[in-house]
Amino acid sequence: MNPIGKQLEEYTAKRPQEVLLVTVEIADEQDIIAIFKGFSSSLMRPTAFDADVPVLPDGANILNIDRVASPYNPEVPRYIQQGLSWPAMEALLLEVGV
Repeated sequence: MNPIGKQLEEYTAKRPQEVLLVTVEIADEQDIIAIFKGFSSSLMRPTAFDADVPVLPDGANILNIDRVASPYNPEVPRYIQQGLSWPAMEALLLEVGV
């Protein structure tokens, strides 16, 4: 099975009208990762230039996921769903065949 980050990237590649805002805990630090059209970027820390370095590493604790309509405007986000748990997101992944 693909790592969680890759699954979420594949989901957004299949649903380009959505941006995922994933709130995670990595090594006891909270981060928010934006995933859009198959790419991930941290909103709180530098993102590696190397696309092979995962922004969402294995072992990260997903706190919640927000689905936001694209284009994403951080000042006025248009939420589709907020506060999704990982099990709820897994159901959406299955819907799109990821």
